[in-house]
Amino acid sequence: MQKVRFGKTDMQITPIGLGAWAIGGPWKVGWGPQDDHESENTIKHALDLGINWIDTAAVYGLGHSEEVVGRAIKGRERPYIFTKCSLIWEENDEERGVANSLKATSIRREVEESLRRLDIDMIDLYQIHWPFPDPDIEEGWNTLAELKKEGKVRHIGVSNFSVEQMQRAEKIAPVETLQPPYSLIHPDVEKEILPYCGRNDIGAIVYSPMASGLLTGSMSKERVNHLAEGDWRKTHPDFTGANLERNLQLAALLGLIGQENNVTAGTVAIAWTLRNPAVTAAIVGARHPQQIAELVAAADFRLGVRDLQLISSFVAEHS
Repeated sequence: MQKVRFGKTDMQITPIGLGAWAIGGPWKVGWGPQDDHESENTIKHALDLGINWIDTAAVYGLGHSEEVVGRAIKGRERPYIFTKCSLIWEENDEERGVANSLKATSIRREVEESLRRLDIDMIDLYQIHWPFPDPDIEEGWNTLAELKKEGKVRHIGVSNFSVEQMQRAEKIAPVETLQPPYSLIHPDVEKEILPYCGRNDIGAIVYSPMASGLLTGSMSKERVNHLAEGDWRKTHPDFTGANLERNLQLAALLGLIGQENNVTAGTVAIAWTLRNPAVTAAIVGARHPQQIAELVAAADFRLGVRDLQLISSFVAEHS
């Protein structure tokens, strides 16, 4: 796969990265039970096919995702590892509750725990997961800047930040990267956030380009009804009622476009996000090795003018 420069960093990354949210297993915002052996094989297969970075977070599975990633990369050429801080939990909390913290002591504890779980000496990209509590953004970002100077992390970025919040952070240290949600179902970052990244050379790696499975072409009402207990999607508005009807119609259109181009609906959905010049790369989750080929195909596939017109027309008619 080709590689692209990642914003202000010195990293050259593939246009597709492997997201490790789902493989974390059960927690408050989990995807239900996962097979760790299958997850590790998925990671290894993605790396074998040329993907050179993995995005995870401490909170995914309350530390479990990082542990799975750490085991999967052991004993092979190491990919870039991106992870996140600011969502914390108590180990003995039976409710598995999660809280936000941007306090320096909390972030310093988190980075050490992530390094231990991943079993690496330095994190390639360390990101603030969510900008909460908002008054503590400066303290949190200053801490990440210090960790970079100390050599704990190579680069620092933010996730789910607004333009105003990035501007506040940049008074302390440059924001090297941003991780926003971006898909045909949730395109809001096109208005201000992605243009800001483009103007300021902030590398943008977008998450959920297939809208958490809705735009893969394999989702259906029946499948939604049979999602595992503990899968956050069962009650999310995107997966219920009229929203689900509309989103499945969109997925069907992407499937038709895909058929004409010998690719899947999911590949079309990912390629749609990559067409935006402000987007560096897309984070795509997978839980089974056979899903990886679809991800790799999206790195090189380009939508034609007619394809984009069909998609735009549908979005305009089905808000």
